[in-house]
Amino acid sequence: MNTLKFKPEGWNNEITQLNQQEIEKYRKNKQTLQGIVKKCDANYNLHIQFENNVTGIMPRQEIEAINVEENGLPKTNLCTGKVHKFVQFRIKEQQEGNQIILSRKEVQKEALEWVKNELQEGQILAGIVKSIKPYGAFIEIGGGIVGLIHIEDLSVARIKTPFERLNIGQKINVMIKSIDRQTGKIVLSYKETLGTWEENAEKFTVGMVAKGIIRETEKNKNGIFVELAPNLVGMAEYKEGMEYGQTVDVYVKKIDRQKQKVKLLIVSTT
Repeated sequence: MNTLKFKPEGWNNEITQLNQQEIEKYRKNKQTLQGIVKKCDANYNLHIQFENNVTGIMPRQEIEAINVEENGLPKTNLCTGKVHKFVQFRIKEQQEGNQIILSRKEVQKEALEWVKNELQEGQILAGIVKSIKPYGAFIEIGGGIVGLIHIEDLSVARIKTPFERLNIGQKINVMIKSIDRQTGKIVLSYKETLGTWEENAEKFTVGMVAKGIIRETEKNKNGIFVELAPNLVGMAEYKEGMEYGQTVDVYVKKIDRQKQKVKLLIVSTT
C-alpha cells in the first residue's frame, strides 16, 4: 500500500528545538514543520515554545487561509481551540533575539493547490483524527485540509458510534473516496485501509477459537453477527442473552472463501 502524505515531512516532522542554522535553512527551503501550540495570547496570536529558549509566534493573520471572516482573520475560537494541539507551519521570518514568526496560512495555501491539482480519488493518505461526531469523523490530511469519514465507511462491521473505531488525535491511513474541487469537500474512507476480506480471513483457520465482538443479533433468531476483525464478520448460531458490543470466544466452524462467509459457534463470554 502506497501512503501519500502532504509534503514529505507528513505528521512526523515535529520540531522541539531550533538553532540559528536550522531556522535559516527551513525558512529558505520553505519546509513544512510541526509543533505544539503552548498558548494563545490576548491578541489571538499563537505561541510555540521550543526547548532551547526559541519562541515561535504565529500572528492571528497567519493562522488560517480557509476559515476566515470578512476581515481576513480567523475567528477567535479557532485560535484558542488550537492550544495544546499540533499545527503545521513554515518559518516566515526571524526577528531580533530568539523569536521567529511562523505561518500556517502559507502551508494551507499550498495544501489547497495540492487538493485542486494533485489529489485523486482512490489515493491512500496519512491523516490525523481531529473530531468525532455521531455520523462520522473529521480527519486532517495535511495543511489544515479536513475530510469526513461517514460512519458506514469506518468498517465493514456495523458500529453504533465512530468512537468504537477511532480516538481524537489518532494517526490513521485513509482513502480518498470523493473530491468536490469546486467546494473543496473531501469524503474519505477508512475501511479500505484495513485489508480485504481475504486478507483478514487468512488470520483464521477452521477449528480455532478466537475473540470476537457481537455487532448484531437477529430478531428472528437466525444467528448473531460477530466481528472477528473490522473488515471480517462471521455468523454465529443464535444464543440467548447476547448483547451488542459484548466480547465473546468463538469456535470457527467453516470459512467459505468463495462466498466470503464465516460460520461460528459462541463458546464463552468474557
